[in-house]
Amino acid sequence: MIMAQGLTDEERLTLKTGAFGAVFLVSNVDPGMVAVLKESMAASGAFADSSGVVREALTTGPLPRLPRDSALEIEATVLPALGRAVRILSEKSPADVAAYREVVLSAADRVARAHAGVDPAEAAVIERIRAALAGPA
Repeated sequence: MIMAQGLTDEERLTLKTGAFGAVFLVSNVDPGMVAVLKESMAASGAFADSSGVVREALTTGPLPRLPRDSALEIEATVLPALGRAVRILSEKSPADVAAYREVVLSAADRVARAHAGVDPAEAAVIERIRAALAGPA
């Protein structure tokens, strides 16, 4: 049986950057004050539903710093972070890889559904997130 190894602060921040960034990517598709409030509540619910190493990484420590200038810049930061997060978990806590993928996709889906349902642009972003998470198990 492979035992989970502790994550460093930098590794926890990578997991958090990927997860929070995925939410931000979906939320950024359809910005608006009411939408942002509903979407942030939806995302926090998904993160709170996580457990173990994933929950600890997503609910403790500093918030990640995400670029805000353009959607392309955000994607260029977030999608690689998701891939790195899967690799980190694959190495240090393999049993948590599926949980991380699930919580990130659940949060992205909840955000998309939180305000007026999932539109095609949000669905496309979620598919890019899913592809970034498809690294090694």
